[in-house]
Amino acid sequence: MKSILKKTFSRETKFFGQSHKFVFYVNKKFWLVFFFYKSLFSILLIKKIDNPKLEISRNISPSICNNYKKRKKNSCQEKYLFFFCSKGDNEVERKEKKTAIVPTREEDYPEWYQQVIKVSDLAENSDVRGCMVIKPYGYALWENIQKHLDLKFKETGHKNAYFPLLVPKSFFEKEAEHVSGFAKECAVVTHSRLEDDGKGGLTVGGELTEPLIVRPTSETIIGASFARWVQSYRDLPLLINQWANIVRWEMRTRMFLRTTEFLWQEGHTVHSTKEEAMEETLKMLGVYATFVREYLAIPVIEGEKTPGERFPGALNTYCIEAMMQDKKALQAGTSHFLGQNFSRAAGIKFQNKNGLEEFGWTTSWGVSTRLIGALIMAHSDDNGLIVPPRVAPIHIVFIPIFKSETDRIVVLNYIKQITIALKKIRYHEESLRVEVDERDLTSSEKNWYWIKKGVPIKVEIGMKDIEKDSLFIACRNKQPFEKESISQNFFLANISDILEGIQRSLYEKAFQLQKENSFKIDLQDDFYRFFQVPKQRKNEIPGGFAFSHWCGSELCEQKVKEELKVTIRCIPLEAEKEKGSCLFCGGNSEKRVIFAKAY
Repeated sequence: MKSILKKTFSRETKFFGQSHKFVFYVNKKFWLVFFFYKSLFSILLIKKIDNPKLEISRNISPSICNNYKKRKKNSCQEKYLFFFCSKGDNEVERKEKKTAIVPTREEDYPEWYQQVIKVSDLAENSDVRGCMVIKPYGYALWENIQKHLDLKFKETGHKNAYFPLLVPKSFFEKEAEHVSGFAKECAVVTHSRLEDDGKGGLTVGGELTEPLIVRPTSETIIGASFARWVQSYRDLPLLINQWANIVRWEMRTRMFLRTTEFLWQEGHTVHSTKEEAMEETLKMLGVYATFVREYLAIPVIEGEKTPGERFPGALNTYCIEAMMQDKKALQAGTSHFLGQNFSRAAGIKFQNKNGLEEFGWTTSWGVSTRLIGALIMAHSDDNGLIVPPRVAPIHIVFIPIFKSETDRIVVLNYIKQITIALKKIRYHEESLRVEVDERDLTSSEKNWYWIKKGVPIKVEIGMKDIEKDSLFIACRNKQPFEKESISQNFFLANISDILEGIQRSLYEKAFQLQKENSFKIDLQDDFYRFFQVPKQRKNEIPGGFAFSHWCGSELCEQKVKEELKVTIRCIPLEAEKEKGSCLFCGGNSEKRVIFAKAY
């Protein structure tokens, strides 16, 4: 049988109020169906119709498909209907609920990601190649991320400042490894003005004596200021943060993940000792990890980058790595121990307690609008964006339902009283962010609009709800039509707990995804199978996090990168020492590292 039948499908469904199992064996000419019902066992060998694109309904229920053929089988005085239609190619039809996002994650994950951004109105592509326009809803999300992070920076003693966007080329030349790492991504300003070309157009004029680089990062320009600010050990530690935009010329862009211009923060510090600088590096990595876990509800793994993946000019680079729903890794933040490299290049010196001159020990660390991309890919579903409550631009949206102008006034007044009460309630040390949708749209249109925007709680109120002094609520972490009627008093008394429950459930779901797709792999064949998908299963998403041994060789690291497009994401900080053999050369290894495909 196996030599004849090429595909097997097993489906279990509720039919006549009971669970039944159907098993399908398929070749080019026949469907062979094993049908199990109570104590009965039936085999149907059904020859296909001429149309080769034949498909069977998963739910064994009336199908909406056009051009179907109906076959009946009588047993126990009951009828069982099998529907065959011309919608697929030797596949079992998925009769699923309509989704707001097309395509779905399973069908085309990269395009699904772009569509979530579009329907949730977060951002759009700019007329400037490789750049994006962050729309008000997307920027409100960034403001919330920025606000909470900024508070954490200040709690750890850092102060905000701002430095020039343009960096003289000579500044980059002082740190050779740094400039080589960014040389291909730099946008360069060479002229100072535009001039009339006499033909109705413009030409560039005023060539600069020294080209200026639009900052790809600010170590060099900030280092020049630090060299003036730091004179004595009494000036240290110097703890500075900058909120700014960055330009890195990108060939392949994707909104929030990789664009030519993006928003970020970059911390820069100077210390009197190596130990103090290293402590700062790891402290800020911990700040990032805590924020991403507690506010964005994304589990992350803290680790150190391999030498080949370090920030240009750094002695050590540390990162937080997260798993997205397609099982790829995303680097969500980095923290760099720069040693004295940049201090020597910029001349950051200080007089120590003994009156001797030393170079400072520096660090830098940053996160960007890439965190929004991480949030989208970690939590959103096939109906749109899902936003964790702690960073949501809107916590609760009210949708009034009415049939007349008189009803409209009554319903809106009822909602107004609730919103007044809500504004007195604190959620995670903040006032609740509430919106009432009074637009001239149907309730269905409003419902799907807010589902796609990912607002944590949606509340519908009509005249019947007012009569009962109740509310009809839906939480975005559940299915769109899972709604519940609760009393107004219960809603007001428990709203903070409801929001925190959503926050917690999003983290637990993301954590479970990471746990289920993280494996220890000790054989090279298993490793390659883990990251490769057979051609016959091309829509399947491969991989996850592979915890495997690596000898430390850059050759082995490069080999797997070229053959599988898999990289070492990090050497986990919490990884225990464990002797083993490198998967690729058999060399000695002291601990496991994380391999994954990544953004």
